[in-house]
Amino acid sequence: MRITRVTTYSTAAVALVKIDTDTGEEGWGQTAPFNADLTAAVLHRLVAPVAVRLDDPSPESLSTEVVAACLKFPGSFVLRALCGVETALWDLLAKRDGKLVCELLGGTPTPVSAYASSMRRDISPEDEAARLIALRDERGFRACKIRLGDGTGRNLDASPGRTEAVIRAVRAAMGPGFTVHADANSAFTPDRAIEVGRLLHSGGPGHFEEPCPYWEMDWTKQVADALAGEVAGGEQDNWMPVWERMVREQVVDIVQPDVCYLGGITRARRVAGMAHEHGLLCTPHSANVSMVTLFTMHLLSSIPNAGPFLEYSIEEPGELGRLYDPALEVRDGAVAFPRETAGWGVVPRRDWLESARSEVTAQ
Repeated sequence: MRITRVTTYSTAAVALVKIDTDTGEEGWGQTAPFNADLTAAVLHRLVAPVAVRLDDPSPESLSTEVVAACLKFPGSFVLRALCGVETALWDLLAKRDGKLVCELLGGTPTPVSAYASSMRRDISPEDEAARLIALRDERGFRACKIRLGDGTGRNLDASPGRTEAVIRAVRAAMGPGFTVHADANSAFTPDRAIEVGRLLHSGGPGHFEEPCPYWEMDWTKQVADALAGEVAGGEQDNWMPVWERMVREQVVDIVQPDVCYLGGITRARRVAGMAHEHGLLCTPHSANVSMVTLFTMHLLSSIPNAGPFLEYSIEEPGELGRLYDPALEVRDGAVAFPRETAGWGVVPRRDWLESARSEVTAQ
């Protein structure tokens, strides 16, 4: 089998990718969202030419050859683009066997428990608590994630005192048995992060995500070593030597690879495998309801060290919620695998494809 054609359908928000082969097969994938029109340009310049020249490509060989061919461009956009073709290849291979991707990976497509992931810092602690209570009661969530701080390692807050106030408000509203994760998105220096982490962890279960600037691994490890509760991180990291150090030195307690940022399922499973060898859980980053959440469900079902919850954005999805059918839904606190077709289990929406810009690389 050879890939003969790679087609992108892109907007600034997201790009879907279709591959066709000389055997008449096809598969669908997605690049990382946001600035996806730029990612599509990188895909056709650097990734698709590698894909169409490979003999009988596998996701592993595709990933290896693209990274090798782009040795002078080892950054984010190449790997965001690689994900689009790599996930399309997984879709094709699973369809060939009449399976869902998770089954091809050795997993079982049972519903995945999800946590309600807030993306907002412009909401008052009281309003955040109120909407999380409503979502818990309506959809059965047993866990959530709130946003803390504001800024990159500068100890800023979105409004005065908000970090402590939102932790206390949500903890009080949800009760001690409810899991409350918190994400600082690189906001704090170690001393401030330790202070905040102790407040978070004193109220019940939940991890503290990216407490310090993600590139300051010594800072993050200092926080993880000081706290009794769990520290999570890694969503921004896409370079394997960084992951090797993070896992080897146990900089975090929970690894959070993003399938789309990292370059696809193959590389995400490699990170999860490294973490498993060192006794670390894997709770991937999936902060929107584009196909990244779908990819993450399939990944979680196929690894032995999956964390207990799938990240599920509770914000209005906009365009990212109109990419495919059937849409994902949280019921009784869990998301069921779509089964519209084999592969990823979904089909792209024709109306969205027709609204996007298409570009082709052919053999």
